[in-house]
Amino acid sequence: MDPTTFLDLAAPVLGSGLRLAVPLLFACLAGLWSERSGVVDIGLEGKMLAAAFAAGAAAATWHSPWAGLLAGIAASVFLALVHGFASITQRGNQIVSGTAINFLAAGLTVLLGQVWYGQGGRTPQLGASERFLALDFDFGVSRLLGGHGIGAVWSEALAGHNILVYAAIAAVPLTWWILWRTRFGLRLRAVGDNPQAVDTAGVSVASLRYRAVIVCGVLTGFAGTYLSVAQSAGFVRDMTAGKGFIALAALVFAKWKPFNALAACLLFGLLDAVSIRLQGTPIPGIGRVPVQVFQALPYLLTVVLLAGFIGRSIPPKASGVPYTKDR
Repeated sequence: MDPTTFLDLAAPVLGSGLRLAVPLLFACLAGLWSERSGVVDIGLEGKMLAAAFAAGAAAATWHSPWAGLLAGIAASVFLALVHGFASITQRGNQIVSGTAINFLAAGLTVLLGQVWYGQGGRTPQLGASERFLALDFDFGVSRLLGGHGIGAVWSEALAGHNILVYAAIAAVPLTWWILWRTRFGLRLRAVGDNPQAVDTAGVSVASLRYRAVIVCGVLTGFAGTYLSVAQSAGFVRDMTAGKGFIALAALVFAKWKPFNALAACLLFGLLDAVSIRLQGTPIPGIGRVPVQVFQALPYLLTVVLLAGFIGRSIPPKASGVPYTKDR
């Protein structure tokens, strides 16, 4: 197979993989912010689900995807503050708090969806004006490169995505710059490793952790909004389908670093895209493989990675440990 033909075949898979990686990337960066400050967040799944429902409902009500985005962020930040209150102010068990948020969101979204819309937990179908659609910013590049090879990669894998896809990619260097190149980021990472030293320097540990938790809520709000207002045309029951937990696995795989998180999420997204593309396609020497096998591939990869095939991954030293000020 010549390179041009290979790129023509790979371009749609790469584009699909990028789109599927977006909610994972937002959620993975959200977990990175939270855990770098010392707060473990198992509730990424629940916040994404709540954000997806709020975004779908608001977009259908106010006929605007931006209204959906604001509602999704608001719902996610609210749950993030609940988690922050339980784990920072009350010094509760962070795993239990995050798990409770997951259960709350899973039940509440279905209940409200059924009560408000009577569609089995779904929100109304969104029209084109109520969704984030693909942007047209080709600027003639496709015509210059042609429709094959590199041109196909540009037009199908890189250009023509919706604005939230590019926002997710932009969030990676922005996160790196804030956490590794600013005083605020230095203090935030120090809180996750040695909160006593930060407190001794006269900086509020609780304030820094609350700010990290809020950023986590904003990013999971973007993730949930993407699922219901960009990738799909409304909210459906349990539409996150474990993506919050896969994002946590990607975070461990990335060793709590932003650019590693981008690579990990792209890997998961690409595997998901390949599994979708292979569904119903006979494999030489094997035959037709059941659809469920391909659907399980991303989750099998998660288990494999968490089983220890990623090398040593060391979390922030104070991650998951409530801070009690010495008197």
